[in-house]
Amino acid sequence: MRDTHDRPSAPDFTQACVVMFGVNLTWVLMVIWAVWGLLAVAATGWAVHQIINRIDAVRN
Repeated sequence: MRDTHDRPSAPDFTQACVVMFGVNLTWVLMVIWAVWGLLAVAATGWAVHQIINRIDAVRN
């Protein structure tokens, strides 16, 4: 087998992931707003908030 110690560590893409999550969330909410209105956007935002809180609770 080859020695794998000569490889550099993988780059940290956390910041890019957070930024792209924000970009994708923005366009999805704008499409929902255009199709179903502001109440649907508010409900979707609340649901995403609850999911993120649940993930945080599980991780901690």
